[in-house]
Amino acid sequence: MCNNTIRLYTRQNDKTLSQLNKNGRIINNKIYVRLHFGDIADFFLESYDWYTKEASKLLTKPEDTELPIWCSISEKNCLKPISETVVYILDVPKDKVLYFNDQKWDYVLNRLYLPKDEKDKIEYENHINSLGISEKKLTLIDSYQFMIGKFKGMFPEEERKIRESWKRTFDIDDTDNLDIFSICGNLWEIKKEWVKHIVYPGEDLFKYANNSN
Repeated sequence: MCNNTIRLYTRQNDKTLSQLNKNGRIINNKIYVRLHFGDIADFFLESYDWYTKEASKLLTKPEDTELPIWCSISEKNCLKPISETVVYILDVPKDKVLYFNDQKWDYVLNRLYLPKDEKDKIEYENHINSLGISEKKLTLIDSYQFMIGKFKGMFPEEERKIRESWKRTFDIDDTDNLDIFSICGNLWEIKKEWVKHIVYPGEDLFKYANNSN
């Protein structure tokens, strides 16, 4: 591993092995989400579509790629290989990686307003209560109701405000000191030459994680 690359880890379905060997790269498309999530796939795809649109503004996306590939930045926070999966250990050029906050991503998945900080959270809650649309005191958790709840379609400006807040998912304060348990790396593809090791079920991920070969 050299200074212009970063080591990443990602668990993927073992069917990606044939894609890697055949095409020399792995990409992620919507059909895989539909196969994985079944009847609830559309709900997740709405979030992924938003993410893909915003992420592609920050890191150029290949035309044939529909969705991102998410990676752990440390072996300590990587899902271990289980049946029908493998873990790819990658050395990726730094300019091919987009960092995002996985904890903030939960706000997107749950259609919640993502506050900048505690002060912004309080101001937002005061704002939605000033609208006078509920007999009970609204909290940030209630913001999903503007997107998928009883207020859906009634307050387009609030929907816009919530979607705009989600961009904070990409706000990373210090890329040289990343929190391995909250920050993930986005890739649009995995190239074969980036793969340093493939860890199969039953193998020790940590054994290979820090191997520079």
